[in-house]
Amino acid sequence: MSNTAVATNTNATMTIKVLYFASLADEANCQQETVTVQQSTSLIELYEQLCQKHRFSRPQSELRVAINDYFAKWTDAISDGDSVVFITPVAGG
Repeated sequence: MSNTAVATNTNATMTIKVLYFASLADEANCQQETVTVQQSTSLIELYEQLCQKHRFSRPQSELRVAINDYFAKWTDAISDGDSVVFITPVAGG
């Protein structure tokens, strides 16, 4: 039975709400979406998956990221039910 538990755990998914602003919202053609990803997905992997889906023009290195309304590091873990925002640079003047 432990093999079944391991297999089930390996296939575990989580549901993440992703919010888009500025150019990312334009490119995604939406302001938010709910995505289901593998439990082990990192923020970098999540952005890469969304880049493939929406063909985002900005590389991850140009963005900041927030989880549940708090700025986060790209290495921070995400959990089931989290809200993730990818933030484009803001021009000032």
